[in-house]
Amino acid sequence: MTKHASITLLTKRYNEFVLITERVEEALRESGIQEGLVAVISQHTTTGIAVNESLECLESDLGLFLERLVPEDLPYSHARILPSYGSTAGNPTGHLKSHITGNSALFPVVGGKMLRGSAQDIYLCEFDGPAQRTINLVITGD
Repeated sequence: MTKHASITLLTKRYNEFVLITERVEEALRESGIQEGLVAVISQHTTTGIAVNESLECLESDLGLFLERLVPEDLPYSHARILPSYGSTAGNPTGHLKSHITGNSALFPVVGGKMLRGSAQDIYLCEFDGPAQRTINLVITGD
């Protein structure tokens, strides 16, 4: 059996890490699936899905790390008028940060619960906000 669900949320800042672990667990409970897999997939090219420990100091370090890797003030090729887009692409750093973090995570489901480490939480990583964001969940199994 496969169940589909989604999480929609409004981010608050240009760059932020939003914990979504509890919402994924809630969708898993509602699915009724006891054994299988849950996939967490961002629907956006300027967001990421990351798994890490939920600590403010770690979130801050991750944000600074990504800022150093992808500084806002470089002359990115993507930051230009895009005829197909109809305006200037002002979010090249969001695309690059998303590429670094990836846009999905996969967890085994055993006994109706996600198998994850005691310090593992799931984040939506916002790199071009504030914006309404959708995370798709695919929960498959028995």
